Amino acid sequence: MTVTSIRVPVASVQGTLALDLSPRHAPPEVRAGTTRPTVADVVPIDPDQRGRLQVWVHRFVQASVEIVGGDRPVSQLLRWTSAPVYVDLQRRALLVARAGGHQPGVGRAQPVRPHVVSVHTSIVSPGVAEASARVRYGARSRALALRFEKHHDRWLCTAMEFA
Repeated sequence: MTVTSIRVPVASVQGTLALDLSPRHAPPEVRAGTTRPTVADVVPIDPDQRGRLQVWVHRFVQASVEIVGGDRPVSQLLRWTSAPVYVDLQRRALLVARAGGHQPGVGRAQPVRPHVVSVHTSIVSPGVAEASARVRYGARSRALALRFEKHHDRWLCTAMEFA
């Protein structure tokens, strides 16, 4: 049997995320009057509005991991999640509860509770924000990626991935 190799051209951008992998030779720009590097917003946003969104996303992530861990009922995030995200949170909470032998959404004594270590948000358009978060469970860490879309007067989580 003869095996032949077929050359497949590699596209310059594979998948849905294009990254600039060229090396950075200078530090990131710093805005006048600040000591922190610029944020990764694609569109400009008022710093106060950005700060409020960052705090809200942090609280949302903390509530989400507490739901999955069984400390909160999933219904607490019904107003701020799309149907697929809500169903996924409900499914994850049920799986964790079955594995741990407890009821989902009922506060219980746990040796380790989830703690949100960091949250980074980026405004990608006037009505869309994306966030990444690092959550610590004792000695272990997990990552979350989230997408929020503005619906009327509130942010709605339309995608959430655990890693």
